[in-house]
Amino acid sequence: MLCGPLCRFLWLWPYLSYVEAVPIRKVQDDTKTLIKTIVTRINDISHTQSVSSKQRVAGLDFIPGLHPVLSLSKMDQTLAIYQQILTGLPSRNVVQISNDLENLRDLLHLLASSKNCPLPRVRGLETLESLGGALEASLYSTEVVALSRLQASLQDMLWRLDLSPGC
Repeated sequence: MLCGPLCRFLWLWPYLSYVEAVPIRKVQDDTKTLIKTIVTRINDISHTQSVSSKQRVAGLDFIPGLHPVLSLSKMDQTLAIYQQILTGLPSRNVVQISNDLENLRDLLHLLASSKNCPLPRVRGLETLESLGGALEASLYSTEVVALSRLQASLQDMLWRLDLSPGC
């Protein structure tokens, strides 16, 4: 008896149909764990403790602060801005944090798609290129303020994830 492609497909069907989607609870738990990891990495950088996340620093107003209502799309947009700021800094301290932010954004996209509201890919600030001179003049201050505000934003996101944010 010759077994054509249909026979082979029927033979593989039980294995192919067993594939399960990742439970959304696991994705949400992974998201929270990654946020906690990033916060720990920021805490390990000693000089970030020297400024309050609410303190206003002249010339660094482009670094986002806390937002009153954080939807998944606003979280993604905020993380994209921080990621763009961190990749513009020459410090080795922020390379892993920037990579973690990319992974966190991917997890947020999974959460959003599970709620049938896929997020468009946000590119961050278009105006950061024009801030090159300001960034170069105050790299240390930019790093300290950005990491401090990022840490506060991440802690707020962690809290809001428990409340099941909207799109």
